[in-house]
Amino acid sequence: MTGADVLLLALGAVAVGAGVLVVGTKHLVRAGLYLVVCLGALAGDYLVLTAELVAWVQVLIYVGAVVVLLLFAVMLTRAPIGASDDLDRPGWPAALIGAGSGLGLAVLLVDAFRWTRVELPAAGTAERLGEQVFRSWVLPFEVLSVLLLAALVGAIVLSRPDIGRRPDTTAVDDEGGRR
Repeated sequence: MTGADVLLLALGAVAVGAGVLVVGTKHLVRAGLYLVVCLGALAGDYLVLTAELVAWVQVLIYVGAVVVLLLFAVMLTRAPIGASDDLDRPGWPAALIGAGSGLGLAVLLVDAFRWTRVELPAAGTAERLGEQVFRSWVLPFEVLSVLLLAALVGAIVLSRPDIGRRPDTTAVDDEGGRR
C-alpha cells in the first residue's frame, strides 16, 4: 500500500465521517459546516487521484456556491439555529435502510469485479473535459442554475411576510376610526 493509497483512505474516512455528522446532527448550521468538511475531503480525494481540475471545480462550485446558498437560505428563512428536537425522528429505520443499501452495493461491487484489476483509461486533459462539459452537459448546468436561483428567490419570499400581502383595509387610525 502506497502513501497515496493511505491518504486516499484517510480522506475517504473523513468524508464518510462528516457525511454521517451531516445527517446525524440536530443543528442545521452545523450540518452545513459538516457538509463543507465532507465536500472538502472529496476535493482532497480528487487531488490525490491527480484530477486537479475536478478538485478545484468541487471546491468552487460545491463548497463555495452550494453551501453558501444553503447557509443563506437558512438565514433568510429564519430557520432555528439551535438544536431542533421537535422535528427529529427515530434514527434506527434510516440506519437500517442505509446499512442494507451499503451492504447490497458492496455485494454487487464484489460480484461484478471479483477482485480483478481494471485497466485505467488514458489520462484526460482540461481541454477534453471542457469540450465534454460545454457540448454535452450545457443543458443540465443551466437547469441546475435556474433551480438554485428559484430556491434562493423562494427563500427570500418565505422570509419576508410583507411580500405578496394585501394591504389591510380594516386598519384603525389613531383616533379610533376606520381609514
